[in-house]
Amino acid sequence: MSTNKDWLQKARDGWSNRGSKRPPFAIEPEEDQRSVWDFPRPPVIEKVTKPVLVRYHDDTIVDTQNALAVLETASPPTYYIPREDVNLDMLIELQGKSSFCEWKGKADYWAIKENKNKPVAWSYANPLEEFAELKDYLAFYPQHLECFVDGIRVQPQPREFYAGWITPDLTGPFKGESGTRHW
Repeated sequence: MSTNKDWLQKARDGWSNRGSKRPPFAIEPEEDQRSVWDFPRPPVIEKVTKPVLVRYHDDTIVDTQNALAVLETASPPTYYIPREDVNLDMLIELQGKSSFCEWKGKADYWAIKENKNKPVAWSYANPLEEFAELKDYLAFYPQHLECFVDGIRVQPQPREFYAGWITPDLTGPFKGESGTRHW
């Protein structure tokens, strides 16, 4: 068990950017904007009061005003939706596919029923204690779906691995863009 705790602590300690100081290459936010370089690490959860909509083709998967956003240094927010606000009839949980986040824990993946080969969402059935609030929430990849915040379609964070939602009120650069592997 101590090996797992040692690994977890080492993974958490491995981040040099922690939101306490913007690097010189960070884009200065304008009025009504936030820099992702001001987001903390470890991440924090923020309640979202704006409407959030997720669609697949002409079908609505999510229409809620009960979302949470996880804010983490260098990345746009990842939006989490309570299960009761998700049209689970459109999704299937993928068996045998999971990953582990050093902050949130073991993630399980979900796909659209008609396209079971591509994960479009994930959830934490038993998140680590600091992120227990994410239990019974799903997060969605904007690369594979139409995602909106307050009626504005979000841009996906670069790279397939990341799932941040880029909105006009954010400045970067964002982790995942070319040359950011060392962040």
